[in-house]
Amino acid sequence: MQTILLTGFEPFGGEQSNPSWLAVQQLDGYQLDEEVQIVSRQLSCVFEKSQQELKTAIDELKPVLVLAVGQAGGRTELCFEKVAINFIDARIADNAGQQPAGAPVVNDGPTAYFTTLPIKAMVNSLKQRGIPAAVSYTAGTYVCNTVFYALMHQLKDKAKVRAGFLHIPYAPQQAIGKAVASMPVDMVVNALKLCLPVALQTTEDLQIAAGTLD
Repeated sequence: MQTILLTGFEPFGGEQSNPSWLAVQQLDGYQLDEEVQIVSRQLSCVFEKSQQELKTAIDELKPVLVLAVGQAGGRTELCFEKVAINFIDARIADNAGQQPAGAPVVNDGPTAYFTTLPIKAMVNSLKQRGIPAAVSYTAGTYVCNTVFYALMHQLKDKAKVRAGFLHIPYAPQQAIGKAVASMPVDMVVNALKLCLPVALQTTEDLQIAAGTLD
């Protein structure tokens, strides 16, 4: 049985829940088919600890694909990240009270890593099903980007393991009184069920424009 590792985060920034974990935990044990099963793990919203938790999960499960999922309040659609940068500049402290400013994720690591997932094909598959999705070119400079960069760094010598990061909007209950977009957790769960087979089966990503003007 092959394994897909999904990760989500614990709540942070004063929130009582995190939609990334609310979504991925529903898929723990879910089988895409007779040969592929999903395992979900929660990561701490702590810079160093999350990297170690991720490494432990990868070493234990030996997945064929890893998709880390994180909350991005203010996003209006599912955002599949293209690039992770070796840079931390925390606007708020993490859940351990750490607030690095201008620090690397990995000392002497490369400037950036690109995802190895066929994210244009994944986005296209979701749009065809009426689910808002887009390619994003900034994963921020907080713990989400740190996990994304650490994920790609940990897998840099494992070319057969595809990996990437997905940012999702607030859940509806989080958006009350904030005048920001939200997305039902059930829609996120359905989107993951639809796009993960695309991630496994697509050998070359679509050659379509998905860039931005700003």
